[in-house]
Amino acid sequence: MRENHYLQSVQWLLNRFSPYWLACIPLVAILVVLWDGVAVAQHLYDLDEMDLTDPAYLKGTLDVIFILASAILVIFMNAGFGMLETGFCRQKNAVNILTKNLIVFAIASIAYWAVGFAFMYGSVENNFIGLQGFFLASDDPATYGLDPFPEGLPISVSFLFQVAFAGTAATIVSGAVAERVKFLDFLIFSILLVGISYPITGHWVWSDGWLADMEFHDFAGSTVVHSVGGWAALMGASILGARRGKYTEDGNINAIPGHNMSIATLGCLILWIGWFGFNPGSELAATPNVAYIAVTTNLAAAAGGITATITSWTKDGKPDLSMVINGILAGLVGITAGCDDVSYLSAVIIGGIAGVLVVFSVGFFDKIKIDDPVGATSVHLVCGMWGTIAVGLFGSANLGVQLLGIVSIGGFTVLFASIVWFALKFTLGIRVSEEEEFKGLDIGEHGMEAYSGFVTQTDTFAGGSPLGISGSSDIQ
Repeated sequence: MRENHYLQSVQWLLNRFSPYWLACIPLVAILVVLWDGVAVAQHLYDLDEMDLTDPAYLKGTLDVIFILASAILVIFMNAGFGMLETGFCRQKNAVNILTKNLIVFAIASIAYWAVGFAFMYGSVENNFIGLQGFFLASDDPATYGLDPFPEGLPISVSFLFQVAFAGTAATIVSGAVAERVKFLDFLIFSILLVGISYPITGHWVWSDGWLADMEFHDFAGSTVVHSVGGWAALMGASILGARRGKYTEDGNINAIPGHNMSIATLGCLILWIGWFGFNPGSELAATPNVAYIAVTTNLAAAAGGITATITSWTKDGKPDLSMVINGILAGLVGITAGCDDVSYLSAVIIGGIAGVLVVFSVGFFDKIKIDDPVGATSVHLVCGMWGTIAVGLFGSANLGVQLLGIVSIGGFTVLFASIVWFALKFTLGIRVSEEEEFKGLDIGEHGMEAYSGFVTQTDTFAGGSPLGISGSSDIQ
């Protein structure tokens, strides 16, 4: 009788709540158990005990302010990614893209606070993964590989700067899977990427990991951040499949232009500015080197934009604004690994080659039918690898070690991302329905429109015939 009562109770729960609500029950239970074991620590400094006139404290405080400002610049890059991706995609998906780019940093912040920062920097004696300091619970700087203040950064500002980088890796994925991925699946993937995969490979390089022991050089993350995001994006785009109508059965490629190149250009400029926090901030101290790093960063971006313009103009007969944008970003990604270790001339060469690479890379991925609406794999993966190699060609790094780092980090990320994407595909299903894709993810996933009330051009069916002009209910 009691067993029947339990079965009836379970059946009642299943009927009353959706699977998503039921899935939250064990998640909450796990969080409660973990939280119960977390020590309370404020990480606040008693200013009354400090001699604020001591030059060491003044220098330490300046370092904190500089890294805090750099972290804010990198966090502001989320606005750039959001504007860029939205502009490069169709207006019927604008709300979905903006929502993803906004929520992904919130998710990254919590996942990285809970486990990611500890996996990346905790327990530096382990050269594969950190295993201490979860939930920022430790107030001992040594737990996270830091020296005590004022010689080293406080735990709080170190975390804030690093979580900004972690969020960037997840944001890269958003662009490659845009316009057809389910919102929930993207959120789940972002949590796992930021909480597990990115910190593990980051530990290899930026903590006392095995690649750091081999003197692998990636100053600000051409591989640690950009290639990791690029590999995860590539696997997501390939497993997800192309957007409806992008490739025809006879092998033709249909261009699906973005709806607002103005905000895409604004996004590029925001990212360019944000990179002055990304690269100089990676010095992790306010030193005279930050100005040099800023100049190499800017030169590479400028060179990438120029060479991408010339290349697309020569190749296609007209200068393509989307390629100018991606050329600038390619130069920025390319210089990120060696911005502290190459000459000004080398920075121009590295950025210039990146600008050429990105143009041909976009065409290559289209040829093999990898549909990447914003060119994220070309910018972040291809140019991230090039930038890492370039430190071995133009800087002081060992080329063989650089190649080893690219292969090992790439292999781990591909394996992890493939497992997660396939698991989501065969459980929740990662792709929206054909009807939702046609109407737009703004309606299908969010029940709203970005341009409600505006008259817009509708989508084109796979057959190729345009549907003409209509009201905002058919927004493209």
